[in-house]
Amino acid sequence: MSLFDLPPRAADPADPAVVAVVAELRRLDPDGSRMAKVFRSTFDQLYDGQHTGRYSVEQLFKTEKTHFGTLIEINLQREFKIADGCVLDFTIAGSEVDCKYSHTGAWMLPIESFEQIVLVTQADDRKSVWSAGVVRATQENRRTSENRDKKTGLNALGRSQITWVFKDAQMQPNALLQLPPSAVSEIMAGRSGQVRVNELFRRATNRRLSRNIIATVAQQDDYMKRVRYNGGSRSALRPEGYLILGGDYSVQRNIAAALGAVVPKPGELVSVRVAPAAPDDGVSIDGEWWRLAAQDEQIDLPAPALPR
Repeated sequence: MSLFDLPPRAADPADPAVVAVVAELRRLDPDGSRMAKVFRSTFDQLYDGQHTGRYSVEQLFKTEKTHFGTLIEINLQREFKIADGCVLDFTIAGSEVDCKYSHTGAWMLPIESFEQIVLVTQADDRKSVWSAGVVRATQENRRTSENRDKKTGLNALGRSQITWVFKDAQMQPNALLQLPPSAVSEIMAGRSGQVRVNELFRRATNRRLSRNIIATVAQQDDYMKRVRYNGGSRSALRPEGYLILGGDYSVQRNIAAALGAVVPKPGELVSVRVAPAAPDDGVSIDGEWWRLAAQDEQIDLPAPALPR
């Protein structure tokens, strides 16, 4: 399934260097999964949720927000093993390429990028989307105004000339940004890491929860211990009817799919509440039949034990 919201604009054939850069980026990452991983990990790197409890750009210091672009550049270069440029950031397909990031899409272009190829990137953690495109910063594509550092940006024509390698592609969601703020406040108010993680699984049901989200809520070194049986959330919430399905186990992914729940990917967890069901209306788990519970449904039996 394509990650494009719209068909990508073809690079201008009159600029073979731009065509070659776009082709190389698409060769390196045909489905966008590697770039998506870089954007997700860069947000999480800056938040450092395990030690700070932060989970949004708004919680960052101004200098940290500014540093995001540098980290994207570094992390893209590491992921794809891109060579340094002599003057600009990268060398891709034999051309110098400047790498620019903007949360808003207002990329600032320094003098050294004028007439050069620019890789423009953008991401929105609340919407779980990111974009990466290629454009040449010609005089026709640049604004005439400059700031005190002689930097400028793309004009309307320049923005229309961007060849999007990926536009508004999906990345792993940040569940804490998708929940109502009141629910997040309730989660983070817990007196201990275990209490907070338990509340996360109660509040964030049928959502993909990454290990980083667990770490942010637990704020402990052994944060995954807070999930397991033998004292973790799987044990604590089982009497309330909750199953915590892990994407690292194919049998649990299959259970999620059979229940009609969100299916966790490897490294993720999905919390669901289940109720007893008739054989023709449920899924067999641990020798009994179960279905997704309705919201606020009273459940008198504990959830089944999960196979691995």
